[in-house]
Amino acid sequence: MDGPPTTTPRRTSGGPVLQDEVTEAITAAFFAELADVGYGRLSLDAVARRAGAGKAAIYRRWTGKQPMTVALLSEVAIAAIDVPDTGTLHGDVRQYLATAREALEHPLVSRIVPDLLAEATRNPELAEALLGAVRTPRRNKAALLLQRAIDRGELPAGTDLETGLDLIGGPLYWRLIVIRSPIDDAYLDRLAARIVGGLLV
Repeated sequence: MDGPPTTTPRRTSGGPVLQDEVTEAITAAFFAELADVGYGRLSLDAVARRAGAGKAAIYRRWTGKQPMTVALLSEVAIAAIDVPDTGTLHGDVRQYLATAREALEHPLVSRIVPDLLAEATRNPELAEALLGAVRTPRRNKAALLLQRAIDRGELPAGTDLETGLDLIGGPLYWRLIVIRSPIDDAYLDRLAARIVGGLLV
């Protein structure tokens, strides 16, 4: 197996070179710390200690706790949404669900997401930032799945995309994050069929 690709260190505007391995260590430490203590108790000092880096290394990359949280969550959350074109609406929905299941079943994610949702109810500024940087781009990306079905003629041109996106994402989130029930492949097959049926109503 080939090793990791060689990357060129990044430089901040007028500032020092940012070493990718340090960024990766800080990122991993951030998510581990966030899962352990939650957003409210998260401190950049603790993240730096866990990463084996100086606090200044964090501030060279992000201006504070909230900007760091929003940036890293946005990067990971948007990358986790995969919308490959399988050629059919059912195939696309089934693949979307499988990818989302994998992301939501990650041990860190299952601890981080409920905490952030609770924190967002107490912190309107954080809530607004997460909506703009995480929720909206994720929904826009997922909307490609429905638009492809419209373009293929599988869904009518007047399909309600907002309701359709809720229908695709809601049941999986409810089952895995809220009631914490396991999901196997057979359940995904049934759920994909029901979602497609609902979209066609």
